[in-house]
Amino acid sequence: MPPRPFTVTAELLVSLVVPGSAALPVRASLVYDAADPYAVRVGFRTVEGGEAVEWTFARQLLTDGVTSPAGEGDVRTWPRSNEGEPVVCLSLTSPSGSALFDLPVPELVEFLTMSYAAVPTGAEGHHVNVEAELAYLLGSTPEA
Repeated sequence: MPPRPFTVTAELLVSLVVPGSAALPVRASLVYDAADPYAVRVGFRTVEGGEAVEWTFARQLLTDGVTSPAGEGDVRTWPRSNEGEPVVCLSLTSPSGSALFDLPVPELVEFLTMSYAAVPTGAEGHHVNVEAELAYLLGSTPEA
């Protein structure tokens, strides 16, 4: 029997950068699930009880963004300082618009450290159920 998937979660208060105006505080829920070992899900909520806007992208993008620019296209990250505090900028672009968030480095690094404790770099492939993924792609169910 495969090991039970391990999930790491964190709630961060991030800033939505608004050009020409003050940044808006936004709650971000970060989720790392060992069952999807290459990805991180981030849900953004601007108001308490409001519906979250969720994005899924590579864990490595957040990791790389702590020290250097990373990503191409719809999701990009890079480090910078915001009022003397280290942040990771997270730029998200979709057909309906774009957003730029500042994520606090200490809390982000704590989340990433826990995710790498759950599934170290290079061990991600051991957590992928290839038969189930192929069955999903082919529209069938895996044999028991």
